Amino acid sequence: MQTNKAENEPIAVFRVTDFGARPDTGEDATKAIQSAIDAASAVKGPVIIDFPQGRYDLYPDHASKEVYYVSNTASEQENPDPTKTIGLLFKGASRFSLEGNGSLLLFHGKMTPLVLDGCADAEIRNLHIDYARPTISEMRITAIGERHWDVEVHPDSPYMLQDGKLIWTGEGWTCSEGPAQEYDPCSNRTWRVPNPAVLASHVEEIETGKLRLSFPSAPRTEIGHVFQTRDGIRDQVGTLIVACRNIVWRNVGMRYMHGLGIVGQLSENLTFDRLRLAPHPSSGRTAAAFADFMHFSANRGKIAITGSVFEGAHDDAINVHGTHLRIVGKAEADRSIRVRFMHPQSYGFPAFQQGDVVDFISASKLTPYATCTVVAVSPISLREMELTLDEPLPENMAEGDVIENVTWTPEVHIQGNHFKRIPTRGVLVTTRRKVIIEDNLFEGTQMSAVLIADDAASWFESGMVQDVHVRGNRIISCGEGDEPVIFIHPENTVVSAGSPVHCNITIEGNDIEMAGPQLLNAKSARNLILSGNRITFGDRAAEKSGMDRKAHVQLLACSEVRITNNAFDSGTAATVTAVSMTEEDVMVGAAQPFVVTFRGK
Repeated sequence: MQTNKAENEPIAVFRVTDFGARPDTGEDATKAIQSAIDAASAVKGPVIIDFPQGRYDLYPDHASKEVYYVSNTASEQENPDPTKTIGLLFKGASRFSLEGNGSLLLFHGKMTPLVLDGCADAEIRNLHIDYARPTISEMRITAIGERHWDVEVHPDSPYMLQDGKLIWTGEGWTCSEGPAQEYDPCSNRTWRVPNPAVLASHVEEIETGKLRLSFPSAPRTEIGHVFQTRDGIRDQVGTLIVACRNIVWRNVGMRYMHGLGIVGQLSENLTFDRLRLAPHPSSGRTAAAFADFMHFSANRGKIAITGSVFEGAHDDAINVHGTHLRIVGKAEADRSIRVRFMHPQSYGFPAFQQGDVVDFISASKLTPYATCTVVAVSPISLREMELTLDEPLPENMAEGDVIENVTWTPEVHIQGNHFKRIPTRGVLVTTRRKVIIEDNLFEGTQMSAVLIADDAASWFESGMVQDVHVRGNRIISCGEGDEPVIFIHPENTVVSAGSPVHCNITIEGNDIEMAGPQLLNAKSARNLILSGNRITFGDRAAEKSGMDRKAHVQLLACSEVRITNNAFDSGTAATVTAVSMTEEDVMVGAAQPFVVTFRGK
């Protein structure tokens, strides 16, 4: 028994070894660990679930099985059974800490390591999570011929050959197709490519762990590059935090995650400090996440992510958003509407609750035109529900319009993190609450370092931003392709400088080393400030700038834009293209080397 010094109350300690877990034996500890969690959850007052230091193996045989519908994971067709196989399930627990003492939880098969469901005032700390057989398979190029590659397969990626085809084998699964990425260890960059095992006309084994892939014409690559392949179905997640409040993660290492990564959904106040989401250096592996590292859908309160490392994902590092549901019909009562989840990979979760405030959003403009409060929610199916509102429906409601849950939108603070080896974006954020992205290091993201989107036609990820600060960051060689370093890209089809989607975005005091020609691309934004940034061009960016005539700053239907006090070393005048805007919409400081060109639609 310990004592909570702050409140002078006893803390009950539940050691997993007291419930039968035996570290460093390879034995299945799943049942024993869950017994400790269940016993601790039944106690009122502060408790600690303690893992004496060691390695604990967890298998699916005795794992908890629960159905969870998770945003942005898999459609009914991709994954007909949404049951999650859960290593550690915390359900309705409060005032607890999981103390890992530096222990490693090693998972076997396709599993969701942790689920926190309906928990409050909890901390997960000093823990490492990995998979014995990651569901991403890796092979390194050792020789290249005109019509073949020789590769060395990573020891953690067992395989078999069948009729000249490569089939990856795992604990309870096989994979022969799916998405792939190529990794260059010299630049520490990764990008998406066609799956070489699918392109190969024949695969043969030279010796154990060494293969020859034959092609009609060998795809272009380099010796030493690593190819990473996976099946693409997000049937599990790295962690699910659902319907929780006041959850803290501190000093946790996620060395691999299957499916979507750490997911926060319908939760309030989530804090992540000093996480390391990356393969362990001793493993020789190059990928740590099957998809996003961290994904937050429909949360409120504050999300804080600080002092963490994100290295080796197969999608974005951090994505924070809500979900637009399409209005698909009116009910008989003039205050009721039927709404529908539209994207195949998001459905089934309770997107609205009684008392939530909702905005009616124009699908073409992505701007709100009415606000109501939900009085009652009546589920119709996993994709549709009927909402009864406190006021009559707006008369100007149009076909295809959507609603956004205003209540479940979080404040976001992302500070002091390091993003690298990311094939897409560093941070995506679409929330109307205050957003601060500061003092981070973005290194070599293949797409934009920061993306502010919003749409009602593709991913249906909401919504508008109203207070964003991107400041004091070091951004190196991000946006390798045609992507700008900072991308403000709502997907509205009707644009007007007088009808902005986003507003109050400040990009200030950042040190940016360009990989391509475009610094900022912004659409439908009001009060956009680009100030006090230091922008330099590397050799590759300078070469691209000579070939690519894109403006360094491209604006579409923006207003109240201010460009001041930036240091720009391109050697020539920086260019701004303003489309569907007037001279009154853009103010460039007198000492700035920007030349502004105005164009029509």
